[in-house]
Amino acid sequence: MAHLGAPGTGETPVVGSSSTNIADEESLRTLHSKSTVYQGRIWDVVSDTFSLTPGSTPLTRDYIEHPGAVAVVVLNEQNQVLLLRQYRHPVQMNLWEVPAGLLDIDGEDFVVGAARELAEEADLVAAQWHVLTDFFNSPGSSSEAIRIYLARGISFVPEDQRHVRTEEEAEIEFAWVDLEEAAAAVLGGHVHNPSAVVGILAAAQAARSDFASLRPGNAPWPEHPSNRQR
Repeated sequence: MAHLGAPGTGETPVVGSSSTNIADEESLRTLHSKSTVYQGRIWDVVSDTFSLTPGSTPLTRDYIEHPGAVAVVVLNEQNQVLLLRQYRHPVQMNLWEVPAGLLDIDGEDFVVGAARELAEEADLVAAQWHVLTDFFNSPGSSSEAIRIYLARGISFVPEDQRHVRTEEEAEIEFAWVDLEEAAAAVLGGHVHNPSAVVGILAAAQAARSDFASLRPGNAPWPEHPSNRQR
């Protein structure tokens, strides 16, 4: 890994081996107060006052308190990924995405939530589930944690059991795209949805080892908001 010199020191970055474990870790600070600034229909804005170190001047930060979400990269036997085009009003664009949704059902297992979203948005079920990656969507302004799954061994939900999509979801269009072609679209700046960007690139990387390094679908997820209540 790279050893980088301190900013402004003129020290040249050195590339070499290191025993440093590159892994994000929990860092709980002293929380003095927590309040809800705005209560929304889907998520709230909260305000925390905390200290970085004992005795330091307290800081206040407002952020979106989010229940977390899941996304699904679906691959068929031809190594094609399923993409959904959906209108997103805040950016006023039709975006190519992967099936995804909120974990807003109390007590629902994460992979069960992913399977629910896959059925609702794409009329599909999957026999094989693995974890591709986990990430925070916007950690400077939201507590949202997203887990992206790889789903394979797919089949259709029977027509009489399919979810009726309404509002923006009623406009969803589908496309099966070669995984490498989808990754090239991401790197070319043509795909902007964060779950699609992260999921497609993660799947393209994992495919190089035939997905052998992936975690099982039921792998622990300690970073999910329900596991981080203070």
